[in-house]
Amino acid sequence: MPLSMYIASIPPAIRALTNLREILGKAATYAEAKKIDPSVLINSRLYPDMLPLARQVMIATDISKGAAARLAGVEVVKYEDNESTFPDLIARLDKTIALLETFKPEQINGSEQRTILLPMQGKTVTFDGMSYLFTFVLPNIYFHVTTAYGILRHNGLEIGKKDYLGEISQAG
Repeated sequence: MPLSMYIASIPPAIRALTNLREILGKAATYAEAKKIDPSVLINSRLYPDMLPLARQVMIATDISKGAAARLAGVEVVKYEDNESTFPDLIARLDKTIALLETFKPEQINGSEQRTILLPMQGKTVTFDGMSYLFTFVLPNIYFHVTTAYGILRHNGLEIGKKDYLGEISQAG
């Protein structure tokens, strides 16, 4: 099967968010077992000028759902960004994964040359669909999921590469 914009966008986003969901579940269990106030982990950062765990999750979901919508040429679903607990963040991941699963290949495929206008920091950046996906979307999803992983690992959660990558299987 040839690589398509759908295959390159939706399944990797779903996989990254699903693995992050599992990691957050482990973090909630860890906080309870170690008697750590969950808000300590949720508000933790790797460095003072970096965003906390909750924002890393929010941004990973925003990038994912925004990419699917923009590549499909539909309106981006907005969330309130008010999640402050592990159950809230997990529910946000579940909601985003369910949304991504509604997109069909025919909505995304053929978007390589679609003009993507992305409002960012007071200006609008213009991409074609392929460069948007490969130079902005995927690196951002992986950055924010990795940073969330790093925050939790730094705070003692015993997770490893297998947790980040999730179940490995051969398809096709």
